[in-house]
Amino acid sequence: MAGEEEVQVVESSFVTPAADTPSRALPLSPFDLMLANRGYTPLVHFYRRPETACDDFFDVTRLKTALGKALVPFYPLAGRLRAGADSRLQIDCNGKGMLFLVAQCRLTMDDFNDFKPSSKQRRLFVPHVDNSDGLLWAAQVTFFKCGGVALGTAVHHGTMDGISTFHFFQTWSTFSRDGDRAVVKLPYHDRTHLCARYPPAVHPDTLSLFCLKINLSQPLGPVVNEVFTLRKDQLSTLKRICGGSGVSTFSAVSAHLWQCMCLARQLPPNSTTRLAFAANIRRAMTPPFPDGYFGNAVINVSVADEARGIASGDLAYIAHRIKDTLGRVDDELVRSAVDYLELDQAKRDNSPAIGNLLATDMRVVSWLSMPLYDVDFSWGKPLAVLRAESNRGGFAHLVDSAHGDGSVHIVMCIDATILKEFKRLLYAKFESMVYSKF
Repeated sequence: MAGEEEVQVVESSFVTPAADTPSRALPLSPFDLMLANRGYTPLVHFYRRPETACDDFFDVTRLKTALGKALVPFYPLAGRLRAGADSRLQIDCNGKGMLFLVAQCRLTMDDFNDFKPSSKQRRLFVPHVDNSDGLLWAAQVTFFKCGGVALGTAVHHGTMDGISTFHFFQTWSTFSRDGDRAVVKLPYHDRTHLCARYPPAVHPDTLSLFCLKINLSQPLGPVVNEVFTLRKDQLSTLKRICGGSGVSTFSAVSAHLWQCMCLARQLPPNSTTRLAFAANIRRAMTPPFPDGYFGNAVINVSVADEARGIASGDLAYIAHRIKDTLGRVDDELVRSAVDYLELDQAKRDNSPAIGNLLATDMRVVSWLSMPLYDVDFSWGKPLAVLRAESNRGGFAHLVDSAHGDGSVHIVMCIDATILKEFKRLLYAKFESMVYSKF
């Protein structure tokens, strides 16, 4: 439950689909099952009340009506995560509804204007649910004393990835904004596209590229959350250093972050360092997945090298390694990964992952080009969108700026002892040393 000293929940209900929906069991894919132990992703959207806002700013009845409409095409979200007859997790599409909370906060948005993930944000703004509840999604609308709003959500990662998550946000907000005139892209719920083959066949290259699990360790010291910003001109400089127009923003920024982390951590030169990231497979499959595929359609891959090669290497070389890894994600690799996961299912440890990444590793999660800010319920776009609580030490999230100015925010959870040096290294390649936040 949210902190009673600062936030009070004043309404709790379940919103059900506004029309009849299919009643069936929806099996999870091996990619879904791989992520089931990750639990809930805590997200928060911050909305500032416009000076010209009407009295219906974030009207709860309107939000719930729109939510009921959105749950018709997204009917699995109104169901529950259950174990089937074979003990394998599935979605019981039973229409029981989504948890919807309304809360009042004694604080103002200015108390959170650094927009950094924190345990306090999760405690105050995100509904408290756990795996035993079987909920797939829960939402909480919190009204600040200043009139602003925080929309906090708990999204079960075992049932959907970021693309599917923000697809639902778009649909819900469109129904709220446009009502019966809403035009939405329908989700596609058939997850058999990611079934294992019979007999399974694991390609030899799969295990060298596919990152099945995240290796964790207990932290040696405190970690802190920090937000760095690379402006559009700095990104252009970085991409030029990394090889020019053929290099993506993701590859260039990830290469730079990896090198900075290796240097700041002062890793032994002959140690192996690993960079992990997720690749969207929707268009990599043959044939490509239907538009609106709803579920987890990302594959975790990694690239490894000696620390001396990354710390002192040419950024163009490092960016090319990342680009090449992404380019190797094709239909055969994905099918092999699915087969491997199926074979590995019985012996996999599904207990919750605890700890930080190894001191040699880092992981970059990209939300670039996702419609993070295309969530206008009729009262304007969000001022900021972020994880309410940091993932774990060694993680970096790349997020487009809400201002549409071409800049990128890097939301990092990093060892406190290397923060100052990492920050120096991050900006050392640029003429301007300006450090900015959201």
